[in-house]
Amino acid sequence: MSEDIPAESAEFGGAESDESTALDSVMAERHRLLSLAFRMMGTLADAEDVVQETYVRWYRLEPEERDSIAVPVAWLIRVASRISLDLLGSARARRETYVGQWLPEPVPADLFADTAKAPLNSGSFAADPLDRVTLDDAVSMALLTVLEAMTPAERVTFVLHDVFGVPFDEIAGVVGRSAAATRQLATSARRHVRRGRRARVSPHQHDEVVRAFRDATVGGDIEDLLRVLAPDVELRVDGGGFINAAPRVIHGSDHVARWLLGVMRKQPALRLEQRETADGLGYILRNEERRYGMVTFDVSGECVTNVWLMLNPMKLTNWPLD
Repeated sequence: MSEDIPAESAEFGGAESDESTALDSVMAERHRLLSLAFRMMGTLADAEDVVQETYVRWYRLEPEERDSIAVPVAWLIRVASRISLDLLGSARARRETYVGQWLPEPVPADLFADTAKAPLNSGSFAADPLDRVTLDDAVSMALLTVLEAMTPAERVTFVLHDVFGVPFDEIAGVVGRSAAATRQLATSARRHVRRGRRARVSPHQHDEVVRAFRDATVGGDIEDLLRVLAPDVELRVDGGGFINAAPRVIHGSDHVARWLLGVMRKQPALRLEQRETADGLGYILRNEERRYGMVTFDVSGECVTNVWLMLNPMKLTNWPLD
């Protein structure tokens, strides 16, 4: 015969169930917060730090404080954005002493798929479409390098508004400006983005050009390689002090081609294995059983305009070998 459950036990069980449901709903936002923080910070390690600190602050709240928050996701996004704003200042200082060139971390194409498109389910966090930039992929290296040229306040404003659809009056509280001043930050940020854009190409055309680049590089024919490189192409290499790398940007098709073919001659065992990146087709650089690096590209017309070569092992953790 089943035992009757005392009334107070039933109430406790109900409260425990409600608390567990609330916990699940808050933790379900972790991937979206990581997506936001990565766009703010440019590396997954820094993004993880932001998300961890955001949850620490959530659990430091008294139960009644948490209960008073009508839309937890809105609170989490605001706090993560403030933490990112604070860390961006110190991150700039660290990058000034970084060994060699600093690049954002390349990520797989689907790592943050749809995280910026999910509804926020909040009246105050409804999309404000005014002058938003249309983005094909908000985690591409092409965009992340442009974000690096922004001030911390511009970057936070751009990511919150143009990527996540947060209205300016909410962003104003994050960056400590008026709504009007926040709109100006967004306008300035969009100018950076538009200046950094070249003629857009289809994914198919991007990948065809990148395949031609790979064939020419592996084949060792400088004339074939020069044909696929834009005259003003730039190559940036991030070794992070772990790997010997070009300390400065390499400019121009001739210099870039000779540098790349020099690397291939010095490392004849190097293989290029294709991967789908946030910029389109890219390649894992593999030296026998060791992951050597990752290369991604910006393409305009029928030529490669930017080559981003990531050799820093701390920024390759999302690229396992097959």
